[in-house]
Amino acid sequence: MTASADRFDPQGPLDPSRALVPATVKLNTETVKRGFWPKLKRVAAHIPFAEELVALWFAATDKQTPATGKAIMLAALAYFVMPVDALPDWLPGIGFTDDAAVIAAAIAMAGRMIKPAHREAARDLLERMAEG
Repeated sequence: MTASADRFDPQGPLDPSRALVPATVKLNTETVKRGFWPKLKRVAAHIPFAEELVALWFAATDKQTPATGKAIMLAALAYFVMPVDALPDWLPGIGFTDDAAVIAAAIAMAGRMIKPAHREAARDLLERMAEG
């Protein structure tokens, strides 16, 4: 089975039912810490959901965010970071649609935990990045 096919296997590493398992949360946290900022810097100007993505990161790293929300957010952020996707990111026009769908699903499940301050911090950071 390929890595991308494993993603959709109910027993696979990104199975939503395992998002709250401590070992999975730890793995997702490490994946996000290692890869989120480098990938964001490479692609932020090319994805329309960058603000939501960064707001999700701010919420996931906020000590006030409940653990269940953090786990959901970290799973979505880890999916964004992982180099193997259902749709490879380099595909023009469609490469980030799977990432956008995962981010949207995380926001649908845990979006009430994303505070206005997280969204404002995301906007400010992306503006600074765009200025260079």
